[in-house]
Amino acid sequence: MKTETRHEHLEPPSIIGMILRRLHIDIPLFLGLTLTALLSFVILYSAGGQSMDVLFRQFARIGLAFGLMTALAHVNPYQFKRFSAILFGIGIVLLLAVLIMGQIGKGAQRWLELGFFRFQPSEMIKITTPMMIAWFLSEHALPPRFKELLIATALILIPTLLIAVQPDLGTAILVASSGAGVLFFAGLSWRLIIAIIALLAALTPIIWHFMRDYQRDRVKTFLDPEADPLGRGYHIIQSKIAIGSGGIYGKGWLGSTQSELDFLPESSTDFIFAVFAEEFGLFGCVSLLILYLTIIARCLYIASQAQDTYCRLLASSLAFTFFVYVFVNIGMVIGILPVVGVPLPLISYGGTSIVTLLAGFGILMSIHTHKKRMARA
Repeated sequence: MKTETRHEHLEPPSIIGMILRRLHIDIPLFLGLTLTALLSFVILYSAGGQSMDVLFRQFARIGLAFGLMTALAHVNPYQFKRFSAILFGIGIVLLLAVLIMGQIGKGAQRWLELGFFRFQPSEMIKITTPMMIAWFLSEHALPPRFKELLIATALILIPTLLIAVQPDLGTAILVASSGAGVLFFAGLSWRLIIAIIALLAALTPIIWHFMRDYQRDRVKTFLDPEADPLGRGYHIIQSKIAIGSGGIYGKGWLGSTQSELDFLPESSTDFIFAVFAEEFGLFGCVSLLILYLTIIARCLYIASQAQDTYCRLLASSLAFTFFVYVFVNIGMVIGILPVVGVPLPLISYGGTSIVTLLAGFGILMSIHTHKKRMARA
C-alpha cells in the first residue's frame, strides 16, 4: 500500500519533467515573456487607434517569434559555438551587400530585397556579434589580455560602423552593447572600463563631425527640446506631457488623449511607453519595470548556471542587450537620452525586433535546458 501511494505521488512530476525536457522551455522565463507579449496587445489596441488589424499583425509576428524561440531552444549550445564565426561572417557580408544594393526607405539603406521578402541583416548581427565575441574570448584565458581585447574590440566595431553608416544609430548602439556586454562579463577591469569611457568622451568632437545633420539635431533636441517646440522638440515634449498627465494612477485603459487626439507621434512604436504611462500611471510603469527586471534576473541566473565559458558569456550578453533595449527606449521617451529609434522590447508594434529578441531568449533556454539534461545524464 505504501509503495503504491509513493508511486502515485512520484509519477506526475516525472511526466511533467519529461514534457518540459522535450520542449526545452524554461518555464519562469517563458511566463515572463508571455505576460509581456499579452500586455503588448492591451497597449497596442489603445495606441494603434483600437485597430484589430494592428493586433492581428502583431499576433502573427509574436507567434512566429515564439516558434523560432522554441526551435532555437532545441539546438544544442555547442552548435551555436561551432557556427559562431561562420554566422558572424555571413552577417558582415550581408551588411556590405546592404551598402551596395540595399533598399532605401525613409532616407536609410537598411534592407535587402530577396524577392518574396525583405531582410534586415542588422537584426541578425545583434545575435551573431555576441556569439562571435563569446566564442573568441572562450578560446583564451580570462580576463582578456590586451591583444585579445584589441581583436574583440575590432570585431565589435566592424558591424557597428557598417550599421551606423546606413544610417541606423539605434541598432548600432544595440550591437555595440551586445559585444561590450561580453567583454564586461569576461572580467574587464573597472580601470580599463573607465579608460575606455574617457577615450570615447575625448573622441566626441570627431564623432560629432561624422554625424549626419538629423543625428546632430537629435542631440541638440535632447539638450534643449524647448528650443524648437513645434519642430525637432515636438516628439519629446508631447511624450513628457503624456507621461506627466498619467499621474500616479493613470487615466485608465483607452484613456490616452495624447495618442487618441494624435498629438503623440509614433505612439504604437518608439513612444508606446508614453501611452502606457498616461493610461496606467506611475503604478503601471513600476509594474512594467518589475516585469522587465524579473526577465533580466532570470536571464542572469541562467548565465550563472551555464556549463562553460562560451555559454556564460553569451547568456550574460543577451541579458545585458535586453536591458539596454529597455533602458534606451524608456530613457529617450522620458527625455534623459536622445531619440535613437529603439523600440520598447516585446511591447512596441513591429516584427524584426521581436523576432530577434525571442531568438536570443531561445538561445538562453537552450543553454539552460541542455545543461540540465547533461547534468541528469
